[in-house]
Amino acid sequence: MSNEYIFNPVGIVSCPIVNSDSLFPIRRILCIGANYIAHVIEMGRDPSRDPPFFFAKPADAIVLADKNLNTSIPFPPQTNNFHYEIEMTVGIGKTATNISSDQASDVIWGYGVGIDLTRRDLQKEAKEKGRPWELGKGFDNSAVVSSLSPVSLVGHPKDSRIWLSINNEIKQDSTIDKLIWSVPEMISILSKTMTLKAGDIIYTGTPEGVGPINRGDTVVGGVDGLGEVKISIN
Repeated sequence: MSNEYIFNPVGIVSCPIVNSDSLFPIRRILCIGANYIAHVIEMGRDPSRDPPFFFAKPADAIVLADKNLNTSIPFPPQTNNFHYEIEMTVGIGKTATNISSDQASDVIWGYGVGIDLTRRDLQKEAKEKGRPWELGKGFDNSAVVSSLSPVSLVGHPKDSRIWLSINNEIKQDSTIDKLIWSVPEMISILSKTMTLKAGDIIYTGTPEGVGPINRGDTVVGGVDGLGEVKISIN
């Protein structure tokens, strides 16, 4: 039996590591929804601490956008309501199955900055019809990321400022200690639903202030101590 592929497989998606020539290979992208109280309220939901929910993006939606790279991405098709959501990202470095929140820090490799780009009109339509969100969340270039900072360099951030601006105007400004579900809690819950493995990236939720992006806009966001990302929309 031949072991040849019928076409060349897609290469491994990765992101750089701060202060290193090595790369972090990305296995999959998991995202938590509605994880800051003020954002839950602005989206018209009940801010009570309901069980968290998650969605996924394909690994090839990743766009590396460290501020010094001046990354540009195209305005996506099939939307008239294209939104930004600044988030802290977490890189998993070990296999985790059915672990407690007290054990979760041991499987974290590092932290970074991400923007969860969203076709809000397609997401809204899917919600209203009880359908999956993939077309609203998992499209090309929808997972903006920074280089990852290892835990050995930055520790485990607790109350860092998280912010985003459009054309130099601050739109989102909060701190990560306002997460409804903490990073260890998220990891524990996910590990009881699926096996987390090295290379998984978790987007940890966005604070209030989400809104539209238009062609020609420059979007800059960051988490203090973890770097900044920058994208231009063309």
